[in-house]
Amino acid sequence: MADAASECPTSPPSIPDLSSSSLTIVMVHWTDNVHRIWWKEASIYHIYPASFKDSNGDGIGDIPGIVSKLDYIKSLGVDIVWICPCYKSPKVDMGYDVSDYRDIDEQYGTMTDVELLLEGLHSRGMKLVMDMVANHTSDQHEWFKSALASKDSPYRDYYIWKKPKIGENGEKLPPNNWLSLFSGSVWKYDEKSDEFYFHLFATEQPDLNWENPKVRQEIYDIMRFWITKGVDGFRMDAINFISKNPAFPDAPITVPSSKYQHAAMYYSMGPCLHDYLAEVGKILKEYNAFSVGEMAYLYDPNEIIKIVNFDRNELNMVFQFELIDIDRGPFHKYSPKKWTPREFKDITNKWQVFMQENDGWNALFLENHDWGRSVSRFLSDTHELRKIGAKMLATFIGLQSGTLFLYQGEELGLANMPKSWPIEKYKDLETINYYKQLLHDKVSQETLDTAMGEIQKKARDHGRLPFQWDSSDFAGFSSIQPWMDVNEDYKEWNAAGQVDDPSSVFSYWRSILDLRRTYKDVLVYGKFELVDPTNEKICAYRRVFGREAALIVTSFSDSVVTWTLPQDLLRPGRIVLSNYGDVKGLQKEMVVRPYEALLYIVSN
Repeated sequence: MADAASECPTSPPSIPDLSSSSLTIVMVHWTDNVHRIWWKEASIYHIYPASFKDSNGDGIGDIPGIVSKLDYIKSLGVDIVWICPCYKSPKVDMGYDVSDYRDIDEQYGTMTDVELLLEGLHSRGMKLVMDMVANHTSDQHEWFKSALASKDSPYRDYYIWKKPKIGENGEKLPPNNWLSLFSGSVWKYDEKSDEFYFHLFATEQPDLNWENPKVRQEIYDIMRFWITKGVDGFRMDAINFISKNPAFPDAPITVPSSKYQHAAMYYSMGPCLHDYLAEVGKILKEYNAFSVGEMAYLYDPNEIIKIVNFDRNELNMVFQFELIDIDRGPFHKYSPKKWTPREFKDITNKWQVFMQENDGWNALFLENHDWGRSVSRFLSDTHELRKIGAKMLATFIGLQSGTLFLYQGEELGLANMPKSWPIEKYKDLETINYYKQLLHDKVSQETLDTAMGEIQKKARDHGRLPFQWDSSDFAGFSSIQPWMDVNEDYKEWNAAGQVDDPSSVFSYWRSILDLRRTYKDVLVYGKFELVDPTNEKICAYRRVFGREAALIVTSFSDSVVTWTLPQDLLRPGRIVLSNYGDVKGLQKEMVVRPYEALLYIVSN
């Protein structure tokens, strides 16, 4: 890769300027003039294949296992299934290190199995979204193996290479001080060519050089390959990392004790990102395909709206992680940070209001394959409050404005792994590398204990435990010991015990999805308005569309709260959803129970 900055591709002239000075749009989006489109009305079920259902008794989930559970997924009421990568891979990072984008890893099945999955979903009126890992490949991909073999390889410039810096004693040092997302340097030295290659994630995951138009064309051809197969869209992994600052400057020193420094400001929103996404969006629009981009370290809506504004034609929506990062400390995912319910709803209000004022769209989620379970992180998974709390969080996130994403097991109120499990039980590379680094640095026992406490809340492994299907051995996930241990609570918390129970977390989630369809105008397209914004424990909001209105009340307190309802909300209507199940109506002075939630529909 040349040191000089390459020119970005020319953006289509139809893409408007959305600088911060031109982002105010007249608020007219709560009438029939709203942009109605299928992906705004959809709900999405997110599957981590290795942990969903094992069909062949090898202890690892697979695609035939997913196919065998399509009726279960359909009964929940979702519209789309998104599966994490199942491409051929050495699985250093559980499939996010792809060695062949056009083939299926034998651990998960075959291309025929994918075709059966597509047929099964489409015949049930559902769609399939696949993960597109476009920022990096595996080091076992043929492109990289060729690039590593020779500097003259036609694939050499598919990746990012730099000459070493020379230290005071003549040692060869990384080109800059950037910290990898998986600990250590972002640079790996190749002795044969006397150059470093760049990897934001594991050393086995070299970043692609998107400045090379051949690389971009390869990715676009792969997208067309899968769309032609019948795939309905993509979740674009780490997509805001594809454009880096071409100067690769040293990052500011924010952690003096560390050799390598956090550098997201140089790779999370690079100078050519919008140009590249315009090219991606052109393909997606051609096929009316769905898209959601994963975009970490971006908390500025003025930047994200440039991607998701309806007329931009880049991506439909993005996962921004400001809410999910609320307990992330200043130094690392596993550094602690206290948060309050007030912060929780302030962040929510920020994104809800900004998107509706600027013709954007939100992706709604509290869980995914990269984080701990929401009821354990944000509330309490104690026996007394877990069921009520899981329903409250479902109410809080499920009735906002945006496309709703539900992660496997969230519909059951599944919790994190037990705190008694030692670090040896954890499998994920991110967690293992971080813990090893602490041991290497010989930190104090207090620091190690603090880190372990955060790992017990936030580690990716929590969401990757085998799915709890029933109370039989191994939770019905497999006939043998799975690749990860099953959570010890599976006999009580499982799908078989919830599907036909009208009081279960599963049935509650199904009700939320039904209500989003029944009251589509107000619950999908309605304006969002925060109610009593300064309240420290109650998070209440309204949805309004024309003459229709809905009031959503949720409590983030584990004790009883007395709440004075604003007078203008005491209008005729009815309770259509309550997580305690016994609320008959609204009162001026409401005694709100621990983690209580309700939905009140106002009569016309």
